[in-house]
Amino acid sequence: MNLLRIYGVFLRYLYVAKKGMHQLADLFYWPLVDILIWGLASFWMQSQSHITALPLILMTALIFWQIAWRGSIDISVSLLQEFWHRNLVNLFSTPLKLSEWIAGLLLVSLCKLLITIAFGCIVVYVLFALNVFTVGWAFIPFAISLLVFGWSVSFLSSSLIIYWGSRVEVFAWMISFAFAPFSAVFYPLDVLPGWAQAIALCLPTTYIFEGMRSILATGTFPAHYFWISVGLNIVLLIASVSIFKMMFEKSRAKGLSRLV
Repeated sequence: MNLLRIYGVFLRYLYVAKKGMHQLADLFYWPLVDILIWGLASFWMQSQSHITALPLILMTALIFWQIAWRGSIDISVSLLQEFWHRNLVNLFSTPLKLSEWIAGLLLVSLCKLLITIAFGCIVVYVLFALNVFTVGWAFIPFAISLLVFGWSVSFLSSSLIIYWGSRVEVFAWMISFAFAPFSAVFYPLDVLPGWAQAIALCLPTTYIFEGMRSILATGTFPAHYFWISVGLNIVLLIASVSIFKMMFEKSRAKGLSRLV
């Protein structure tokens, strides 16, 4: 083996790691998010050993988070696929309207979500004998609210991608997880410090996951949690779609061909 060639390969990937946002995210962002989420969840679970339904609470939260995550990447990743296939200019050189493209993507996203949720629920039941649908009919409105949140996040990341191109593609996966530590996914809101609770109360996901745990604990549907999440989702969706449309028009004025 030639040590000089090995050193050359080492330098080649070291320089890439210093410049690429993906590598910086792998080194710092994902470890930080994982430590925050599972660290807080561990402290909470340590003090809740008396709750016999704890595995069901965690599995239900995991399935619910899949809904938000699935929605949060579908639009942005579909946009990135147009970059990767060098098809963006071809796509919008046709009579296709932006609203029609978005409607088609949302329909595909909904189909993917149904498959993902069905598969996840079956796996949880087969492997752990836990029925996620213990939440009952309340699963549906909370799932819809979570999906709308995911779409809103996807529009935000797509706004960055449509203007700056694939060099910021890492945001397609990063942005949704930035909300996760504050959304009380695997632990209740009161586990968070005061400043983090203030952020959490501004997120629709917090009320959805708090509502889910409330159903499992009491068996009653927490309407106030649901309607607060709906109100926040409406505001977030309108804002994110407006931002995406504005960034798309700015990018088209500069020329979409520069992005591929």
